[in-house]
Amino acid sequence: MLEYKMPSLGADMESGFLREWRVKAGDKIRKGDIIAEVETQKGIVEIEVFDEGIIGELLVQADEQVPVGRTMATILTEEEAGKAATVPTKAAAPLIEKAVAPPHHIRASPLARRIASEKGIDIATIHGTGPDGAVTREDVEHAIAAQVAPPATMSEKPELSKEAAPARPEEKPVTPAIEVPPAAPKEPPKAPVASAETIRMAVAAAMSKSNREVPHYYLETKTDMQPALTWLTEANKQRPVKERLLPAVLLIKAVAKALSDVPDLNAWWENGLQRKESINVGYVVALRTGGIMVPTIHDADTKSLDEVMLALNDLIPRARALRLRSSELADSTITVTSLGEGGVETVYGVIYPPQVALVGFGGITEQPWTENGMLAVRPVLKITLAADHRASDGSTGSRFLTAIKNYLQQPDKL
Repeated sequence: MLEYKMPSLGADMESGFLREWRVKAGDKIRKGDIIAEVETQKGIVEIEVFDEGIIGELLVQADEQVPVGRTMATILTEEEAGKAATVPTKAAAPLIEKAVAPPHHIRASPLARRIASEKGIDIATIHGTGPDGAVTREDVEHAIAAQVAPPATMSEKPELSKEAAPARPEEKPVTPAIEVPPAAPKEPPKAPVASAETIRMAVAAAMSKSNREVPHYYLETKTDMQPALTWLTEANKQRPVKERLLPAVLLIKAVAKALSDVPDLNAWWENGLQRKESINVGYVVALRTGGIMVPTIHDADTKSLDEVMLALNDLIPRARALRLRSSELADSTITVTSLGEGGVETVYGVIYPPQVALVGFGGITEQPWTENGMLAVRPVLKITLAADHRASDGSTGSRFLTAIKNYLQQPDKL
């Protein structure tokens, strides 16, 4: 039997709110399946499973705050599930527990909860019409519409009472409806609704932890981007507009290839240096509301440039919508940040623990450049490295930056 535990989705995360199970006991699961949605300071994250089997028991209820590392569910093999099915007495116990739980749990989709929270409506007072009585977005919208038109409701009630009163003096059953408010004490735990402020706080926590615990060292170099930009222009002429490559693709791929040459920087620091086999590049995405998200491009070294571009096109909109999967937030082995177009030439980053390095690319600017004794004006890119001095030293970092420069000088090899 395996235990599925609340994953850590970043150095800033200590716990998350389980918002919804996507599976139930007895469901078969395969690697990569989404089994739950968890809300963190950075929004709702779809939680994947990395094992195959059958869901045994769900140990956490919706809306419960779950610390990182706590067991959320058990996963059984086919054989274990078969044995469990032949022992009815043991199976009966959890059923009783679940029968007690529902009165405290109000089923609702995360979106319905969010809208209700934003409108100040107690989700417990809304009648759900979804599966198993779950409150849906439409239910919340109906509740909002009912609130917007209170005068009409008030005027209708007297008319109804006038007609009904003479027919039945026992009309006082309306009173029980007033007793519904007692449901309010069952309100779910307060949600850390993702906002610019909560995201900023999450980033602040991670960066403070990094500055407090990681001994940084920095290196800087610069490279002539003329070969890379010329190659990119020619390559894009052969592509439809929607499939054209951005300079960021070359930068990400150059970093990934350089990590193959200098693997000590493709690692985590967890009770010592833990080198990683997969090269998963985290790419910093600035949010329009402020703050950043760092989605992961898995196996960036083995992806083609077109595949890296596709990954960016998929990840960036979802990062800005705060809709990323758990593996897309937790698997990065290095971070890349690029200022893109703009006048700022240099960026010095802060390492995102437990990673041991971060590469920063400034804006490309035209500068004097000498080559073979000749002076010219070239598009120049400054590249910086922030590295963990516990994991590497300057010579390692220097080899790594040199490797990045060499790959950018030979874009056809990326």
